[in-house]
Amino acid sequence: MDRVIERKKWSSKRILTITGITAIVLLIGGSIYFTSGKSKVNVNADRITISEIKNGIFQENIPINGVVLPVTSIYLDAQEGGRVEEKFVEDGAMMKAGQPILRLSNTDLELGLVTQQTNVYNLLTQMQISRNAAQQNTVNKLNQSTDVDNQYKEAERIYNLNKKLYDNKAIGYQEFKKSENDFNYQVEKRRLAQTILSQDSVSTQQQLAQARQSFEGSQNALNVMRKKVGDLIVRAPVDGQLTSLDAEIGQNKNKGERLGQIDITTGFKVRADIDEHYISRIYTGLLGHFDFAGKTYKLKIKKVFTQVTNARFQVDMEFVDKAPEGIRRGQTLQIVLALSEEKQALLLPKGGFYQQTGGNWIFKLGENGNVAYKVDIQLGMQNPDYFEVLGGLKAGDKVVTSSYENYGTMQELVLKKE
Repeated sequence: MDRVIERKKWSSKRILTITGITAIVLLIGGSIYFTSGKSKVNVNADRITISEIKNGIFQENIPINGVVLPVTSIYLDAQEGGRVEEKFVEDGAMMKAGQPILRLSNTDLELGLVTQQTNVYNLLTQMQISRNAAQQNTVNKLNQSTDVDNQYKEAERIYNLNKKLYDNKAIGYQEFKKSENDFNYQVEKRRLAQTILSQDSVSTQQQLAQARQSFEGSQNALNVMRKKVGDLIVRAPVDGQLTSLDAEIGQNKNKGERLGQIDITTGFKVRADIDEHYISRIYTGLLGHFDFAGKTYKLKIKKVFTQVTNARFQVDMEFVDKAPEGIRRGQTLQIVLALSEEKQALLLPKGGFYQQTGGNWIFKLGENGNVAYKVDIQLGMQNPDYFEVLGGLKAGDKVVTSSYENYGTMQELVLKKE
């Protein structure tokens, strides 16, 4: 006889299935529960920087580096190329205007000077010969004119005499007519001689003027050549200090090559490099200051170079008062350049937090000082020490300004004391 076996309501398989489903549901629910709240992290309070928001005087400024330069520098370039034969002074020497610095040699220029001198002397000799020939020609023309005048006067005398005799029937018509023709011939001959003499005088003056111009041109060319040879001796153009001299005996220098410079030491200026980000905000008249030997000195921008090189541009600054005692050419100064006027503002000390937040939010301490929570903020201008706070914070608030690199996406910092 068969027996009915009662089936168990809870098999092992069923129990395991229900247990697994329950675990998954609990896991999902726990995840939702824990992620629905604010994420927190414990932070050692001694390892972070806590700053207080304060009211104070704010001025936007940027730090820049400047190099001290003479107020005026005159470059020394080789006017003519040549070999360095002699150095009269060394780099750093104080120079007087016209004082020789070094001497170059150039055989081509020196040979050209000799050739030009010879050409001038030859031209001068030819001009003197031409002048003598012209004078002799003029003398001959004057002698001929004198003979013509004498013949004219004799013909005129005979003509007048024969005219009276003819009127008195003392001579015949043929004799009278001959004297009249001779007289008319001498009149024309005299007129022609005067014309020739006048033209000869004009021609002689023109030839002399042309010869004089040619001589003057050659003389000017000789003077230019002498100057070119004279430029082989490099001289100081003004009083000042010789710097950056780059020439050694035996070295060849090309025409136009930089040899050095003369610094006029009556004053100094400062040339500074600035990031191109600020180029639209930099203009003449902006003020800056720097500390030197325990004192603060002011500078003012007098020139802006708009050419950008390697993402930077340059400005020249002058001292508002006098330059500090003991300052030297080439010295580097740490300058604070003001970009705005001073004003009252909420001040947030600068710190590493900005690299992660971009100034859009910050961790602000609660009233008990044990928890710092994330708040949105709005920042304005900045200087090397502070940000200007435009919104999200008030005076007296305390915030975490150190780096947020290890906090990830945390919403709250729980401050603990060790």
